[in-house]
Amino acid sequence: MAYDEVLAERIKERLEAEGVVAKRMFNGLTFLLQGNALANLYDEGLMVRVGKERTDQALTRPGAAPLVIRGKEQRGWVLLAEETLDDDVLDDWLAWAMDATAELPPK
Repeated sequence: MAYDEVLAERIKERLEAEGVVAKRMFNGLTFLLQGNALANLYDEGLMVRVGKERTDQALTRPGAAPLVIRGKEQRGWVLLAEETLDDDVLDDWLAWAMDATAELPPK
């Protein structure tokens, strides 16, 4: 797994108090809230859940790109450019992901 360990620690610091668990899966490190993925850090960067209805809005923000897996865009998720993730920006994206994930039923 070749994800950014420093970014992983920054995310853990922010989310552990919220009950988020980090688990190795999907060739990276996945952050789970009540069993639902809210973010995944892997070799291509950080993807965060934004909710299907808010994908277009999320994509207008700097550093956000569509998440494409096997040629198909994954609505509800965006891929973030790591170089844009200063503390304030990271906090904002993680809050967005927490809100989108909190709406899902626990697994």
